[in-house]
Amino acid sequence: MNFLAHIYLSSDNELLTIGNFAGDGVRGKDYTRFPKAMQAGIQLHREIDTFTDAHPIVRRSTKRLHKNYSHYSGVIVDIFYDHFLAKNWQDYSEVPFANYIDDFYESLNRHIDILPERFQKFTPIMIEGNWLLSYATIDGIQLVLNGMNKRTKGRSKMNEATKELQDYYEAFEEDFTLFFKELIAFSTEMRIKIEKQYQL
Repeated sequence: MNFLAHIYLSSDNELLTIGNFAGDGVRGKDYTRFPKAMQAGIQLHREIDTFTDAHPIVRRSTKRLHKNYSHYSGVIVDIFYDHFLAKNWQDYSEVPFANYIDDFYESLNRHIDILPERFQKFTPIMIEGNWLLSYATIDGIQLVLNGMNKRTKGRSKMNEATKELQDYYEAFEEDFTLFFKELIAFSTEMRIKIEKQYQL
């Protein structure tokens, strides 16, 4: 899953949420240098990724993309799923989407000094561009994919994937809805277990 889903699948614990958001920026056992609640969030991030990558519904989504995008298909599906979470936000939260995102940006700014180095660099850019809010529109997803393609120096062609998003829009949305219901149940159970492990 991409940034928005990881944030949403966290708890009200601020540092756990930040750890879940920034989990991709931490390798191996490096997570132990962060505050305890962030460590819990990083572990939750890894559990969510493992569950997602192995899930048959997610694999059904990536299969639609594999011919044109090969091993980048999983990254693209993560972004597509964040789009459907943002677009249907009212089905998952009583907090208005814009308010939720603003609160999270404020949290990031309060704790930017303890983010992994890579996240310290791009977080101000993300906030300035309001990436998370933009996920709700196809134009916003296009901007995200353009940026991802630049990072791969054009090799991934991810900037072209909005065509598949539009061509198979209902199928991707159905996949997301079915999968996310299962992911919420899994991540809630896993979060409670990890919180007990860290005595949070």
